[in-house]
Amino acid sequence: MVAGLLLRAWPRGLAFGPGAPSRLLSTGFDPGQYLQLSIVPTMHYQDSLPRLPVPKLEDTIRRYLSAQKPLLDDGQFRKTEQLCKSFENGIGKELHKQLVAQDKQNKHTSYISGPWFDMYLTARDPIVLNFNPFMSFNPDPKSEYNDQLTRATNLTVSAVRFLKTLRADLLEPEVFHLNPAKSDTDTFKRLIRFVPSSLSWYGAYLVNAYPLDMSQYFRLFNSTRLPKPSRDELFTDDKARHLLVLRKGHFYVFDVLDQDGNIVSASEIQAHLKYILSDNSLAPEFPLSYLTSENRDIWAELRQKLVSGGNEEALRKVDSAVFCLCLDDFPIKDLVHLSHNMLHGDGTNRWFDKSFNLIIAKDGTAAVHFEHAWGDGVAVLRFFNEVFKDSTQAPAVTPRSQPANTDSSVAVQKLNFKLNDALKTGISAAKEKFDATMKTLTIDYIQFQRGGKEFLKKQKLSPDSVAQLGFQMAFVQQYGQTVATYESCSTAAFKHGRTETIRPASVFTKRCSEAFVREPSKHSAGELQQMMAKCSTYHNQLTKEAAMGETGFGEHALRPCCPQHWETARIFSKAVAPFYIPTSRV
Repeated sequence: MVAGLLLRAWPRGLAFGPGAPSRLLSTGFDPGQYLQLSIVPTMHYQDSLPRLPVPKLEDTIRRYLSAQKPLLDDGQFRKTEQLCKSFENGIGKELHKQLVAQDKQNKHTSYISGPWFDMYLTARDPIVLNFNPFMSFNPDPKSEYNDQLTRATNLTVSAVRFLKTLRADLLEPEVFHLNPAKSDTDTFKRLIRFVPSSLSWYGAYLVNAYPLDMSQYFRLFNSTRLPKPSRDELFTDDKARHLLVLRKGHFYVFDVLDQDGNIVSASEIQAHLKYILSDNSLAPEFPLSYLTSENRDIWAELRQKLVSGGNEEALRKVDSAVFCLCLDDFPIKDLVHLSHNMLHGDGTNRWFDKSFNLIIAKDGTAAVHFEHAWGDGVAVLRFFNEVFKDSTQAPAVTPRSQPANTDSSVAVQKLNFKLNDALKTGISAAKEKFDATMKTLTIDYIQFQRGGKEFLKKQKLSPDSVAQLGFQMAFVQQYGQTVATYESCSTAAFKHGRTETIRPASVFTKRCSEAFVREPSKHSAGELQQMMAKCSTYHNQLTKEAAMGETGFGEHALRPCCPQHWETARIFSKAVAPFYIPTSRV
């Protein structure tokens, strides 16, 4: 049945076989340069992805009022209802009409894409803490591979393999499989690759597979956020072949791709990194990296001074580098230290504007810290998972590998910046602000060992809903009230989707939190379980609506710093729900 439906979409005369895609058949092709050799082109589904729907105004208002209900007393809520009704029947109707019209005029993208970039790029707050997140790798399962030089080499080579695989259209498309026995198979892939891109999404839909938007992926590499007055810019130079390495506040660059676009040998990369690690230079008196933690307008002004002071070429090398590798000179003590170091560090050994910093501590502990304007967690998480898998399962070097016998003093360029008094003053001021801000950040953790997601699933409870309920209970216990809360949910099932807001604080979580915190003795265990079940059911509903882009709030609506057919919606929400980024703000 599926094969028959797909056949109707094929261009006539095409034949297919089990071999590798024809785009690979070039002279000198080396499979070892790539992570994957997907027979389905990476962007095969992009053209036919469904568009993000504009929610109905009345639905948005209804959901808004539901989110306000647990936060307001009766009088405040009635007043809010009146204001919402006035908005719906007045200016809201005209604004919604304009939004729908604008959406129809821009069918190549989503209605939130432009405003989303504006939200991030016009924000003038420092991007550290306010925007940039991190993801920490597990240690390499083979302990001897966690040596800093070995792991840095393997992660770097795997990251560049990812780059090459992506640009060669050989990376497996990002697809959520509801029935992998049918859709995640070689047979299906051989069929679907011949369906035109304009129809390919529908072919995947027939077998309960849901391709996700991959439009952000090109910004992973050779990209930087440039500070500009009022609104920053995203810069990408995909012709650059060099890696940027930071160590002790010093900047180094060397090529990781040769003139033909092939990855430089792993032993050469290892030799260059060993050379950098052996540099005994003292840390600079005025570490330039502090400037990337500044207010964006201040940084924009100081950057212009850097350019006019003869640093344009050096800055260009920083901006265009494939990515930024940060080599730290100390081991990680514990999870609190890890979180502080990967989230902000001491400000000297990160370039916070780069699309991502790959951070590797002295003991091999590694993380990806990324700038948020260009993309969301889905793209970074795919990169993160693929690089970890490749670097641990197919490492480029071993602890016994010898670095190449090459003159790294010639291949590695150490960047020097000319700093006048105004720039030195600016760096000192940035350092002072950075240090003061980081002192205000407290991080702690508790590892709960008495049960996890598998136990909760057996109780028919959503693990995420229980985590969110825990946040609500903690806030009620500490502050005595329920407040507006934000959780991010990906809308990557749609073309140019970004994220949508889940509002975990509800009348159900408020009732349950107060029962547990204030009057647990008044309720039986069964009653408390029923309350948790209602919280879980409602949270699942909110997640589905957010994944379908139905909430109409937009992530920025709550940021302190800065459906189509229901059956389709139900299936999409299942497809996308696992990709939400479980971060909450209260």
